[in-house]
Amino acid sequence: MLSSETLLIEAVQDLVKDEVKRTMREKLDANPQLKEELKQAVQELLQAKVHEAYAVLKIGKVGAKIGIEMVPPELRREIGRELATMFEKEVSKMLEQS
Repeated sequence: MLSSETLLIEAVQDLVKDEVKRTMREKLDANPQLKEELKQAVQELLQAKVHEAYAVLKIGKVGAKIGIEMVPPELRREIGRELATMFEKEVSKMLEQS
């Protein structure tokens, strides 16, 4: 259970956040150019996050290839199939969550 002081502090923090959000919305509504600039910046940020995620996937792919190269040739096929199955499952989970 939260103590009454903690509850009070969190409630005040929420009120302050709400007030800041309200003020920001008023400023954005009063300045369509600024609102559009923010919208474009958010879109660029989302695109950058997508590119970052893609780069991480590519790094993972290269890491898996390096790992496979280090494995004796007789085990490569088996490990390759296991990795493919594992990645397929993980990608499927990610796509289902979005």
